[in-house]
Amino acid sequence: MSGKRMILIASIGVMLILAIAWFDGGEEPLRPITQPVAQPGSSTPPMPEPAQ
Repeated sequence: MSGKRMILIASIGVMLILAIAWFDGGEEPLRPITQPVAQPGSSTPPMPEPAQ
């Protein structure tokens, strides 16, 4: 293959990847983390250790 043909194929590949990324929609909205966290000195019992 000649150098011009390889550059053409590579540029078409890059454009295809960019088109897929643009069509996919990009960034998704952030969602808050809703998970209880044990605080030192609180009256709630500690969470058990995970089994290994």
